[in-house]
Amino acid sequence: MTQATVATRTEAARKKGQKRLQHSGLPWILPAMILVVGLIYYSVGYTGYLSTLDWNGTSPTVKHVGAANFVQLLHDKVIRQALWHTLIFYVVTFTVQTTLGFTLAALLHSKLKLRTLHKVIIFVPTVLAPATMGPTFRLMFSADDGIINKGLRAIGLDSLAHPWLADPKTALPSIMVVTIWQWTGMTFILFFAAMSQIEPELLEAARLDGAGNLRTLWYVVWPGCRGTTIALAILGLIGALKTFDWPWLITVGGPGRATEFLGTNIYREAIREYHLGYGAAVSLVLLVLAVCGSILMTVVNRRSTK
Repeated sequence: MTQATVATRTEAARKKGQKRLQHSGLPWILPAMILVVGLIYYSVGYTGYLSTLDWNGTSPTVKHVGAANFVQLLHDKVIRQALWHTLIFYVVTFTVQTTLGFTLAALLHSKLKLRTLHKVIIFVPTVLAPATMGPTFRLMFSADDGIINKGLRAIGLDSLAHPWLADPKTALPSIMVVTIWQWTGMTFILFFAAMSQIEPELLEAARLDGAGNLRTLWYVVWPGCRGTTIALAILGLIGALKTFDWPWLITVGGPGRATEFLGTNIYREAIREYHLGYGAAVSLVLLVLAVCGSILMTVVNRRSTK
């Protein structure tokens, strides 16, 4: 046996041993596959099946109605009202949160004292559970003994005291204020992290060219945070479509459906009024809107960056 043959066989044996030692990647991705396929996709498919039924969720009698629930949905004024509320809610909350989060992040990147303390104070509302804060905000916006109205009366602004949650014109803005209070901290953290990734040389070059703080923020820092802004826009859209906790905990969708969203409508129809099939149909519409909105924003962002 020649030396070359021995070397060839040795190399083949070494490769065969390596193949035995190498494991398939399936065990590593199996938990995620079970979660996605077994839970999420199955749930979506089962919701699609429920949307074809006229069923209260408990009765042994199940009536198949096909697409009747979706036809009813197209003519439902409450759904159109909920979509309009979602659009207004998204535009206002995203705009205000982005402005506040970006401004606060820029301020804390400057030579501000006690920056860590400020970060904690800004971020704390994000981790507070709406279930615990909902009753607090109901008391704050209360018409008679609410903290807001008491404060207005204490400084002589009695004319501004108002039944904030009982008036359809101010109920939705009140929910927006609470949402902005909670999620501005998350926006701030993401912008702060994005600003930390901007090359210091770019900022120094802008200053050498005579750009002031505002011009540097607008022409250097803001474009550098573009990816974060797009991500926040997509998350904000999905969050607006799924909005449920604050409207339900504070106003229960009222007064007169003034704070009705798709999420509150799904809960009302499927759980409170036992229209499980119709609630499932609305759930599918919500899913389609969220997916389509996210894809549209991603495509527009890619085209604008080319």
